[in-house]
Amino acid sequence: MSISYEWNVNTVDVYPTEGDYTDVIYNVHWRLNATDTEVDAEGNPYTASVYGTQSLDTSDLSGFIDFDSVTSLQVQGWVESAMGEEEVQSFKDFLDANIAGQIN
Repeated sequence: MSISYEWNVNTVDVYPTEGDYTDVIYNVHWRLNATDTEVDAEGNPYTASVYGTQSLDTSDLSGFIDFDSVTSLQVQGWVESAMGEEEVQSFKDFLDANIAGQIN
């Protein structure tokens, strides 16, 4: 049993203007997908997912990145940072337990 995780952070909410900036991301709608290397009787991998929203702190925009230049990897980093390591791990633990329940 080896589980890999993949974030989907492609849906965001933006402030049209915030100070001198436009299209400032302040909220991310995320999904964390887990896929196991173990497969079921039909050859499909066991999967699970969890989703939610995460607010981002926009009080300091000194490192602002133009909306058109923001990557999914950057948004994922912002989400994980805003959540904190413990919360991210708790979501992964939840997904692991879900997959273990499917297998057993």
